[in-house]
Amino acid sequence: MPASQKYVAMSRFPLRLMPSVRKGAENFSAREGVSLNQFINIAVAEKLAHLQHEEWLAHRPKASGSLIAKALSVLDLPSNRPPDESDQLPHGYKSVRRKKSTRGGGRS
Repeated sequence: MPASQKYVAMSRFPLRLMPSVRKGAENFSAREGVSLNQFINIAVAEKLAHLQHEEWLAHRPKASGSLIAKALSVLDLPSNRPPDESDQLPHGYKSVRRKKSTRGGGRS
């Protein structure tokens, strides 16, 4: 085996599913064209990703007024490039300018 490939040890885990859950999982795994084992692996991985994302959201730093004001000031900077064709405003669009805040609290 080349040095760049790593061996991943797979473990066995006896899993007891309610008959209705197993039947549903078997039906969906067959529709997806994957084994029941692969289907359950993907389902658990998706659930873990969801839980990890919720945990990250709960612990991330909250946006402060000064950070929001700084981000908005960057967005207000002029650019030397015209917008891409897909970013052009529709003909007849009326711009509503937001008021610049001196408190740094956000959009008005």
